[in-house]
Amino acid sequence: MKCNILTDHTLIIGELETRIKIHNWSTILPFLPTGSYLVGGYIRDIILGRVTEQVDVDIVVPLNAIEIGKKIAENIGSKFIILDKKREVIRIIFDKVYIDIANQVSCTIEGDLSARDFSINSIAFLFDKRCLFDPFNGLKDLESSLLRTRSEINLLNDPLRILRCFRFVSELNFKIDLNLVSFIKKNKEKLYLVAKERINYEIQKIVNGANALDAVMLLKNLNIFGSDNLYKDPFFLDLKKINYEELNQAEKEKFLPLFFTGQILDVVSLEKLKFSKDEIAKTKLLRKWHLFLQNKNIVQLSEKDRFKLHQELENFLPSFIFYLPQNLHLDWLKRWRDNDDKLFHPSNLLNGDVIKKNLKIKDGPILGELLQYLSRELAYKRLNNFDEAIYKAKQWIKQNAPKCD
Repeated sequence: MKCNILTDHTLIIGELETRIKIHNWSTILPFLPTGSYLVGGYIRDIILGRVTEQVDVDIVVPLNAIEIGKKIAENIGSKFIILDKKREVIRIIFDKVYIDIANQVSCTIEGDLSARDFSINSIAFLFDKRCLFDPFNGLKDLESSLLRTRSEINLLNDPLRILRCFRFVSELNFKIDLNLVSFIKKNKEKLYLVAKERINYEIQKIVNGANALDAVMLLKNLNIFGSDNLYKDPFFLDLKKINYEELNQAEKEKFLPLFFTGQILDVVSLEKLKFSKDEIAKTKLLRKWHLFLQNKNIVQLSEKDRFKLHQELENFLPSFIFYLPQNLHLDWLKRWRDNDDKLFHPSNLLNGDVIKKNLKIKDGPILGELLQYLSRELAYKRLNNFDEAIYKAKQWIKQNAPKCD
């Protein structure tokens, strides 16, 4: 049980009303008709004592959600968006608060709540009666950190909810009910009926969660994104055997999401699911250097190969560190954290313009090769100042520039 969870209804309602004032959306309450209620993640997070950067509010009204939304937007000067005209779902945005208003679908509140994804999202606050309504024991499941669904049909109505289970593991450290695990195993292929962009969004949430490791291991164990043979590729590591504490907190937050993404998806899947070009390029580089080191012991790398490795992986080396022999981790991290280490952070004493001006050469492959050479010399401490760089550049040009008859 979470130590900061609210279990007393009076305390929950008190905190809820305080948050409404803090988030500055109490001005819309007078426009809501009798029978309106608040539901979903806003209540769940208040009960869990969870504060999120983005505030998402879900309100259900008996009828006329579009008309009500327009009146609210006009009166408080907020942005108004129709999300679904047929089902009458609208969004109001103001002060970084996103408020979705929808029509009640069933003839009763319980009927509407029974169609929601999980019990923890099926707790309602009735505005006019100032009370909580929890017909499916969502509060008890929150106390137990248990993810449970009332009806598997609710998940099949939107198969993305299968993936959202792992998001709750990652963000809230929840356990998944065993019946729900069995359902996921049988129906995981239906996830591919969902828009790729939505799947991408959920994966990003999963790999960035505070408990991402548990969620990623579960995704791999259930083969959510791959065939039975996918994770036999040596690029996919045994995540239980890794010492993540070698990274500091800032490094974990910045670099583990890329590492975890590469541990559940191959490059083809990244492309299909519309990951960014940057994420795909970085994963390709992680794979490239992992394969390279599979075939060559790292202590046997030539200076040129070692320099190239650091040049290509410089900006995200902690994402790669777990592919190295264990005895190298701390030393490599220590050197990478030192911005003045010219091997781990390749730089140059001369730029292209200076070389062109002083040595009278033009843009082209020769200039690029010369810059690489000088940067490598600096990385291996064979170069100390500007004058030495100019001298070495002249010597290199004599040896490598094309000769004219």
